[in-house]
Amino acid sequence: MEQREQRYIAMTETSLFKTYNRAPVSFATGDGVWLNGSDGRRYLDMGAGIAVTSCGHQHPHLVEALQKAAAGVWHTSNLYDIPEQRRLGERLAAATFADRVFFCNSGAEANEAAIKTARRYHFVNGAPERTRIITMTGAFHGRTLGTIAAGGSPKYLEGFGEPLAGFDQVPFGDLEAVKRALSPETAAIMVEIVQGEGGIRVMDKSVLRGLRELADENGILLVFDEVQTGMGRLGTLFGYQHVGVTPDILAAAKGLGGGFPIGACLATEAAAAGMVAGTHGTTFGGNALACAVGNAVLDVILEEGFLEEVRRKGLLAKQLLAGVVDTHPEIYKGVRGEGLMLGVECRVGVADVTAAARDAGLLVIPAAEDTARLIPGLVATDEDLREAANRLDQAAVALEKKLAEVGS
Repeated sequence: MEQREQRYIAMTETSLFKTYNRAPVSFATGDGVWLNGSDGRRYLDMGAGIAVTSCGHQHPHLVEALQKAAAGVWHTSNLYDIPEQRRLGERLAAATFADRVFFCNSGAEANEAAIKTARRYHFVNGAPERTRIITMTGAFHGRTLGTIAAGGSPKYLEGFGEPLAGFDQVPFGDLEAVKRALSPETAAIMVEIVQGEGGIRVMDKSVLRGLRELADENGILLVFDEVQTGMGRLGTLFGYQHVGVTPDILAAAKGLGGGFPIGACLATEAAAAGMVAGTHGTTFGGNALACAVGNAVLDVILEEGFLEEVRRKGLLAKQLLAGVVDTHPEIYKGVRGEGLMLGVECRVGVADVTAAARDAGLLVIPAAEDTARLIPGLVATDEDLREAANRLDQAAVALEKKLAEVGS
């Protein structure tokens, strides 16, 4: 405990912005869904760098692809053809609804591109007044000024001045509220299939179908933020394939690079028609290094039987977690989610659960005010998932002991 406190003190004295409450441990090596900590302990990683390390840590195919790319030209900018980028775009288009792909560096940038694409669509089609986008409470679309306005969360907006105009927020999953929010200025509806930061809240399929119908009836676009649900997380390449509702525009990132920063905005030919030379751009987006790793991630995820296994393991994980919840009703309330994007609702503070889990050698990610996320690398084995449930059980036992001590 003393060593951990010393590391924490050392961390707080760095020159970094104080924008994160970092745990007093770091990691230099790992394998699969396991990480080796600076404290000498081995941790079971059920957070995957917030749903990023889709193929686990130090996957040999990804390591080989990055090493090979690093031996070549790293970066030339988008002023020139980038073969790896062109190949990744073609593969994503072939595997999805999309005809066009724009590469960037993050989920926030992918969502910014999606917002601009939706607005530009109406501009070139003679309706420049159609700029407003309907979003939902609990949404998280990124940390830029545009995406925090889209998300609408007061805690992310506070202190940054007047929010960017053009977003109309309605209650989560309320189709009637969406209908009431529609206006002649509406350009698009933008939602997450499963809200990640919002607490692993799953959008009802009937609502998603209703959104698609509303978009078609009103000549507007449907945008899916799949930054977290994409790249196999729900047991299909993208979540829209899991729910059977196809968007016009889709934002992707996180698992797309398996740990290397890359994002993408996917769109139909019609939706992307307004995004011509000069309307949008990025210096780093889609460079050779990032796209080489992105292609390697696709190699793994699109391998025959891989996504079927994710679906099977997702069901197993949900059952295991439900058993833990039933055993500790004073600590946990329920389990929700799809595939390997699961959340355990907590009756006690989620920060306490996260800390107790870490003490048990388990890494989970807090979400909303009451949810611990388990979003592991898709390569997690049955044994890994059982061990995760066991360690979450240990965390609950420790918290129960603390509650008993407080009550005595």
